[in-house]
This record gives sequence, structure tokens and C-alpha cells, in this order.
Amino acid sequence: MEFFDVVRDRYSCRQFDSSKPVEDEKLEKILEAGILAPTAKNAQPVKIWVLKSEEALAKIRSVMPFKWADTPVVLLVGGTKEGAFVRPSDNRNFGDVDASIVATHLMLAVENVGLGSTWVGFFDVPKTKELFPEMKDYDLVAIFPIGYPASDAQPSERHPLRKAKAEMVKYL
Repeated sequence: MEFFDVVRDRYSCRQFDSSKPVEDEKLEKILEAGILAPTAKNAQPVKIWVLKSEEALAKIRSVMPFKWADTPVVLLVGGTKEGAFVRPSDNRNFGDVDASIVATHLMLAVENVGLGSTWVGFFDVPKTKELFPEMKDYDLVAIFPIGYPASDAQPSERHPLRKAKAEMVKYL
């Protein structure tokens, strides 16, 4: 797809066709987009966890209060402060920013390969870290349930709402 088509067409998909599995080739393309994402000083202090096993999916569903977590693949993205760029002027650590950049690339790649997802920030982080001890040292920024959109899936009524350019952009 052309980049602006991806950006314009992508929406938070919350209805999935549970009968269609996600092909490994598509998943690999999505992961490649995350790996290619730019990070501060290219430090890449980020981890992408791919949850596909029934055990892992059951655990992640228990921390997300939504039925649409019932997809064949879930990606979870976290950043760590260790090894991340720290801006000298104010000691701002960019681990969470880098994780958000990677997450955004994943989200757009999902649309690009013809799948649907939504950025989930509403989940129980302490319980997630308890269930997945390998995540304990990470700032967990996003969960992405991934699958084929259901035939009746559509954007929410809030999706097309945008602030005016004048409200978001200031030329100096």
C-alpha cells in the first residue's frame, strides 16, 4: 500500500474473524517493520513479545477487559531505560519514546499487510509482569491483538474526528 493510504485507512479494529489465522509471512513483515523503526541513537531498547501459544494468549486475555483480545496473535511492546538514549540537557530517558515509535511502526504494518488491530493501553500492567516475568524490567506501552477484521468491522464513530490543522500546527 501507499503510505498515506495506510495512514488514512488504518483504524482501531475491535471485531475479528476468529476463523482466519494470521499467516507467518504477514507476522514476519509486521515484526520487520518494528525492527526497522528508528530509535534514539539507534539504541533499540525495546522488546516485542509475540504471544501465539494458547497458554500465553490465555494469560494476556486475563489482563485485558475486552472480548476482542480473542485473536490468534497478540504483540506486546515494552521499552527499557537501560541502554536507552538520555538527553543530556534534562536527563530525559527515551526508552518509552523508542518503544512507542516501534509500536507505531507495528500498528501501521498491520494495516499494510491487510490485517486489523488496535493499540491497547488499558490493561493491568502489574499483573502482566507477574504472569510474564521476562517483562518485569520493561515499561509496557502497548498491546496489539492482531487478526483479520470481521466482515462487519468498522471504525468507531470517533475515528474520523480530527482537530483542525490550526489547532495542532504552529508555524514559527
